[in-house]
Amino acid sequence: MTAPAPELRILVCGAGDRGDDRAPMAAISQILPALPSGLRSRIEVRRCPQLDVTDVINVAEGETCLVIDTVVGIEPGSIVRLSLVELARRAGGIAPRSTHALSIDDTLQVAEAVRGSLPPGAFVGIGGRWFGYGERFSRSVTAGLPALCTAIREAVEELLPVFAGDPVDGMRDQPDGASGPASDPGSNPSTDRTGEA
Repeated sequence: MTAPAPELRILVCGAGDRGDDRAPMAAISQILPALPSGLRSRIEVRRCPQLDVTDVINVAEGETCLVIDTVVGIEPGSIVRLSLVELARRAGGIAPRSTHALSIDDTLQVAEAVRGSLPPGAFVGIGGRWFGYGERFSRSVTAGLPALCTAIREAVEELLPVFAGDPVDGMRDQPDGASGPASDPGSNPSTDRTGEA
């Protein structure tokens, strides 16, 4: 049997050995196991340590896109959510960490020119403080991880029905503690090894 094409592509950015840059990976590792299997089957997750033009160009027709990254230019540990169009226009002056050859706005604008338009989608980021070598997080990001999980889950809820046409039920009642509004980070800390910086 041929598996159905995914409806949502999640691009998980960041380096696993550079402190707060690992936050998106820690968050997605908490979220995915708690999602209903029917929902997971509609998602494709891709690791992209550095967001590249081709990562955006390759989002298929009929597929929406969620980019998760660590951000500089906002308060460490705080959460930002933007549409991809807003991100391409550099709303608020934020700077995602995981674009190096091109800035994030240039990356998205080149992809938009090649595709004809940006894919429907969103960006979720967490402000980072410490990007030295190692897996430990700063205190700010450790405290902000539950809110990052909440923001990602809310983005998944909003983006999947764009094409499916049906609401996602029960996501706010999952037992991983990452429920509730983004301003309420919940009580479940990251299960990844974290430290203080």
